[in-house]
Amino acid sequence: MTRRDRQRNGLPVRAEINVTSLVDVAFTLLIIFIITAPVLQGGIEVNLPEGPVQVVEATDDQIIVAIDETGLLHIGDAPVADDLFDVTLQELIEERNADLVLIKGDSAAVFGRVARALAGIAPNNVRASFIMREFRR
Repeated sequence: MTRRDRQRNGLPVRAEINVTSLVDVAFTLLIIFIITAPVLQGGIEVNLPEGPVQVVEATDDQIIVAIDETGLLHIGDAPVADDLFDVTLQELIEERNADLVLIKGDSAAVFGRVARALAGIAPNNVRASFIMREFRR
């Protein structure tokens, strides 16, 4: 009798799933997702000025241009150099067939940077541009 035969005739093989371990893994993944969900929301952190505003619903065809406190221009989440801003914005408008560009200007940003973003939007025949503000009730 070989060693292999002894293992076959020994204890029976049981194909069961250990539910306790499965639940532990599920709860661990749940906790990881709960912790990382706020991080995945993304966007550029901008301190918007306060004031009375109307709520604007965001849609997929809208483009958000943000100016942070250092004056750096962002299209969506990506920082864009000044010399590439007009071209990048025009390509994105054509790609998404966008009719609306939203501008988020940090309250500490120099207004000239916001004006620079507006100047880049104007020649693209975008229907409307809004300067977003912090919504306070």
